[in-house]
Amino acid sequence: MINVGVLGATGAVGQRFVQLLANHPWFNLTTLMASERSAGRSYADVVNWRLDVPFPESVGDIEVSAATPASCRDLDLVFSAIPADLATDLESAIAQSGVGVCTNASSHRMDSDVPLVIPEVNPDHLAMIDLQHDHGTDGFIVTNPNCSTIMFTMALAPLRSFTFSDLRVATMQAISGGGFQGVAAMSIYDNVVPYIGSEEEKMESETLKIMGTFDGAEVVPAPFKVSASCHRVPVIDGHTMAVWADIDAPVEAVKQAYRDYIPPISGLPTQPEKSVLLHEQQDRPQPRLDRNRGNGMTVSVGRIREGLRFIALGHNTIRGAAGASVLNAELIATKKYL
Repeated sequence: MINVGVLGATGAVGQRFVQLLANHPWFNLTTLMASERSAGRSYADVVNWRLDVPFPESVGDIEVSAATPASCRDLDLVFSAIPADLATDLESAIAQSGVGVCTNASSHRMDSDVPLVIPEVNPDHLAMIDLQHDHGTDGFIVTNPNCSTIMFTMALAPLRSFTFSDLRVATMQAISGGGFQGVAAMSIYDNVVPYIGSEEEKMESETLKIMGTFDGAEVVPAPFKVSASCHRVPVIDGHTMAVWADIDAPVEAVKQAYRDYIPPISGLPTQPEKSVLLHEQQDRPQPRLDRNRGNGMTVSVGRIREGLRFIALGHNTIRGAAGASVLNAELIATKKYL
């Protein structure tokens, strides 16, 4: 078994990590890390667990550790769900100590030697781990993208055989994307908030790195343009987005590309049977009906229309966060980087 820990184990994404790792067939969850005020107490005592998710009793008695490199000394891999301002130095220190880091934080996503990975889209970018080793890091850092970027890029993956140069996307993002406390009730009830800090910039830059080409020394960004507009809506879980692409192909040909899509990887425990699922119904996908498909790891696509226009949806804290990092770690394990 591979010994793993979670940084930021009490937060919204940290809880999803714990949920996914508690009974994982490859990973042995031994260490849960949080703030100094939680250190020394049992996980069950300090976590404010989500009411809609069963609490994994097997981890309740684990004593919470402080979030430091020393707490990671007996681990093979750490999953990080800490804020970006804390992640920058702490994740680097953990990697320097010889431990692998799979992180949901944004701090290192655009670093030139750090892979920004979606296993079904760019598994070859994991070779950038070798660049980190060449630069003197004993461990490594592997990042997953922003939650909206993941859904967007997954929805684009089956379309790579078509030519396009201009992509536009408008998101409708769930309140859980704002952390465990979400968005203040008086701000989101009966409302749409047309701004999410840095979200649009992340979608516009991260997509180009993910869908770019790794030439052995660097990632050459994908040769198209992304324009994003991001909005917070009163939905608990599940990010929905409307996408416009300058693809000059019949709608039926695009639908068939989704039906025929086979990801470049297979057999990983967290990977769903369908990474991208095409809905034929006119009114799908919808968050309440489709966010939990594939245990929250499937991205749903529908309403493909001339133009080319379509709707994509995925679970933001599973597929768009913790589940993405766990899937990355499974791919890392198969590539013998641990």
